[in-house]
Amino acid sequence: MSKLILASASPRRRQLLAQINVTPDDVAPADIDETPQIGEAPRAYAVRMGLEKAQAVHQAGQFTLAGDTVVAVGRRILPKAETDVEVEDCLNRVSGRAHHVLTSVCLIGPDGQIAQRLSDTRVIVKRLSPAEITAYIDTKDGLGKAGGYAIQGPFGAHIKQITGSYTGVMGLPVYETSQLLTGLGYRL
Repeated sequence: MSKLILASASPRRRQLLAQINVTPDDVAPADIDETPQIGEAPRAYAVRMGLEKAQAVHQAGQFTLAGDTVVAVGRRILPKAETDVEVEDCLNRVSGRAHHVLTSVCLIGPDGQIAQRLSDTRVIVKRLSPAEITAYIDTKDGLGKAGGYAIQGPFGAHIKQITGSYTGVMGLPVYETSQLLTGLGYRL
């Protein structure tokens, strides 16, 4: 069987792959420009990023799996929060309202065939008090996360409802990923 390369440094993606008994043979994070194009819609951006990440590390004869998670409030793409100020801004934007978490998964097969899926999960967050936002910022759990939060951490207590894929919100929709892998001939 051909090797599987994961084009992501995310430990969550490796954990989610492990749920379906998949262990990448190598991890090779893609180093690409992740700037949204002017006027680019969140869905189109997520799909483009998944594809570009996979293409950046793919080599003939191997499977290459990449994913990209985008948190969107309307047409606004929230950043991967790198500072406490960015986490606070993201939390204020999702507080008391619904938003979408879009996770694109792209798989390139050994022969170069490309398959993609997009997981779109609607997430409703309770209205957060300033004290709740500060307490979450203090955990540092939102740093490095799209939209400034991780659903599988303490922020999960603030999620009123999700419609879609819980694992997609974590960063890799397991169902869609398993379908892509088996569809291109990777044995789970």
